[in-house]
Amino acid sequence: MSNKVNKVNQSDQVFDAIHSIMHLYRARQLRGLRDTGHEVTHMEYKALGFFARHPGATQGDLVAHSGRDKAQLARLLKGLRDKQLLDAAADEADRRITRLTLSAQGEKVFHGLNDLGLQASSAAVQGMSAEQLSQLQALLQQIRGNLEASED
Repeated sequence: MSNKVNKVNQSDQVFDAIHSIMHLYRARQLRGLRDTGHEVTHMEYKALGFFARHPGATQGDLVAHSGRDKAQLARLLKGLRDKQLLDAAADEADRRITRLTLSAQGEKVFHGLNDLGLQASSAAVQGMSAEQLSQLQALLQQIRGNLEASED
């Protein structure tokens, strides 16, 4: 029984550490972007990233991809359009559908934040060997696989 309790306590500590690391990473990313004069939330960054990878996608595509509430995403995308970070155009085949792409300013903000993320991740793994990074990645993939398998 004691071993099971220790394993649970250790796993809690692992997830606390993962949470803390992601919080520090996101805070560093967003602080760096704010220093450039742009106010973007984490969710706005994620939405910009989606449209950077899927130019011309729709709000519905983002809802399907993210699993988030449609109304929440509608407000988020309106905010990004108001900040002139997203451009909208009616679909040529069906004018009821709005296609979204990053504006020039949106691309600048997204790529700037992405660069800050690369700097943060580089700083985070400083001093780690390629073997250590491979081990860490394998362990995290195993955790992800365990969680995905437990959903079935």
